[in-house]
Amino acid sequence: MTLATAARHVPVLLDEVIDALAITPGETHVDGTYGAGGYTTAMLKAGATVHAFDQDPDAIANGQDMVADADGKLVLHHARYSEMAEILVDEEIEGVTLDIGVSSMQLDQAERGFSFQKDGPLDMRMARDGESAADFLNEAEEEMIADVIYRYGEERRSRRIAKAIVEARPLTRTSELAQVVRKALGFRQGDKKDPATRTFQAIRIHINRELGELEDGLVAAEKMLQPGGRLAVVTFHSLEDRIVKNFLRDRSGQKSAGSRHLPQVNETRPAPTFHKPAKAVRPAGAEQALNPRARSATLRSAVRTDAPSGGGEQ
Repeated sequence: MTLATAARHVPVLLDEVIDALAITPGETHVDGTYGAGGYTTAMLKAGATVHAFDQDPDAIANGQDMVADADGKLVLHHARYSEMAEILVDEEIEGVTLDIGVSSMQLDQAERGFSFQKDGPLDMRMARDGESAADFLNEAEEEMIADVIYRYGEERRSRRIAKAIVEARPLTRTSELAQVVRKALGFRQGDKKDPATRTFQAIRIHINRELGELEDGLVAAEKMLQPGGRLAVVTFHSLEDRIVKNFLRDRSGQKSAGSRHLPQVNETRPAPTFHKPAKAVRPAGAEQALNPRARSATLRSAVRTDAPSGGGEQ
């Protein structure tokens, strides 16, 4: 993939992310979620050397042309972004960017099984290894399936869906799962939102351990960023955003002081590892109109202090 090709895959909140990173030419930055290389392209144009991570082998393979075009300024790592601090232990990193969740390329490929918009195998594995969505749905206990759908899809009718899934086993195609969910919840053509959306999100998050990966990745970013380094994270739903918001709140010393009705507890808090986070940013109306995926996006960013990492608890 060339720089020009990657530029056509414009990621959400691109200008806002680059503004938050405030790149000075010659700095070294990390794109923890390379995908189609949209953020990486912009970082390179701003003069940064970029270490980009992706667990998806397709993304790494497609990015080799960009590596060749970047004249030594881009290194692709086939690894999870939670591993970046160990892999780049000897690098001085001035910025880390994370774009959380499934990529547009993965959604658009029916054979990857992430979307019910196109029929494909029930896969959903970002790294293309380990347990697939079909493995989980056909082998897990009904109670566990219900818990996953409730926790990661915030679906209050999760038990009804799980019961229908177990009764319909074996499931092998995305269209089959979508139909089971729709039937269980009484979906009608023309309804504003497809009821399968929450279930697909929940199963994808579970299969790829996305929320745990985010928690680990934030700690890794804190560990590796130099004093004055910038962290920018784009999330797409409340579960992700809550993790980022709470992490930055805690690590910047913004924890609640408690109730005035309770006795004050003298607590020694570690020095903040981030300055007070910038105000959360949402896409402008024009971007939302051009890219429906942008409608749920939130950018949170903060600047690293010189305090030792591992400050507070999430």
